[in-house]
Amino acid sequence: MKICIMTFGTRGDVQPYIALGVGLKAVGHQVTIATLDEFKSSVIEYGLQHDTLRGDFLKAAQSPEGRANPLKLIRQYIEMARETLEDEWASAQKADILIYNSAALGGYHIAEKLGIPAFASFPAPMYSPTCEFPSPFLPFRNLGPFNKWSHHFFMTIGPAMYRRPINEWRREVLGLPPAKGEENLRGKPVTKLYAYSPAVVPRPADWDASSIVTGYWFLDAPSSWQPDPALVNFLKAGSPPVYVGFGSMFMNGGKDKTEIVFQALRLAGQRGVLATGWGGLTAENAPKDIFILDALPHDWLFPKVAAVVHHGGAGTTGAGFRAGKPMVICPFVGDQPFWGRRADALGVAPSPIPQSKLSAERLADAIKKAVTDHNIMRQRAASLGETICTENGIGRAVAQIVSEAKL
Repeated sequence: MKICIMTFGTRGDVQPYIALGVGLKAVGHQVTIATLDEFKSSVIEYGLQHDTLRGDFLKAAQSPEGRANPLKLIRQYIEMARETLEDEWASAQKADILIYNSAALGGYHIAEKLGIPAFASFPAPMYSPTCEFPSPFLPFRNLGPFNKWSHHFFMTIGPAMYRRPINEWRREVLGLPPAKGEENLRGKPVTKLYAYSPAVVPRPADWDASSIVTGYWFLDAPSSWQPDPALVNFLKAGSPPVYVGFGSMFMNGGKDKTEIVFQALRLAGQRGVLATGWGGLTAENAPKDIFILDALPHDWLFPKVAAVVHHGGAGTTGAGFRAGKPMVICPFVGDQPFWGRRADALGVAPSPIPQSKLSAERLADAIKKAVTDHNIMRQRAASLGETICTENGIGRAVAQIVSEAKL
């Protein structure tokens, strides 16, 4: 069967879907990943087909123009949405099954038009309202009786700015009336696959059978990948370092943030590995006990470090849990504060430090707590890692897809 997986976002948003594609290919299906061109080589490297989706919304948001004029950025987003929808429609017409994430604007509507089995998939519990906790995209630990309402609120405002271009496209291209929501297809709730561990966020008791927590979808480095020998030598030359990286998050004052990291590691008495990534961290004036790199597979590096300092992206958080390492989460936006709160509640990280409050002293104190002060924290992290390593999130997701689509 031909399966189309549509996904948008950063590397952390795309890699789990490549991993799922590899799992589906292993049981005999032909898999196409429709995503941005910058991930084409990664898709092909794992033996999957790639279709191009235009519309790099993150890059537009991080551009000087986008940061300077939010209203202009919104107009640009609406214009870009039409290109994205056109590409998604072209890719999905070749498929027998459709899998899409929340950023793939046309996923639900294309499945409605084609009448094919479809699965929504998310890295966080975003689209299944529950009374047990608020929407991960809202900055609250608990809203009590308003928890469930907060999920409906986010589900309403999240796609609001795209409603007009989507409904125009539905009418002009798909020949469909305006959408009335994206919760049901052909009289049944859309199956939602949540790619995280139930040991991290237990499945709420008030969810129905359409919401499935599969476990993480980890994409390990290909067998041909080899680390930089200089990094290998650095790791061997002393105690395990602390990893610091903020992924694809753009930050103003990248040099200042880098200096905060350098100072924090010095105050905490730790060696470090700094991943500059896309976020503006720099390699200038690095001390000898800090190794600078761009990026590399988390599954190789994280088991070798003492702790993981990061932005709280779902993928990086999952990799840290899996490696059994204590973490320090410094969130920017979105669901990152949610993962910071979860790591804290699980006892595998100190309280998260929002980027707006990040200082060398705060970061150093958190690193000390994660690495030296709390043996219980390290034990809890190791135990959680062992649990996650026994799970087979990809296998469970593949089994659900195969069973429900009657392949």
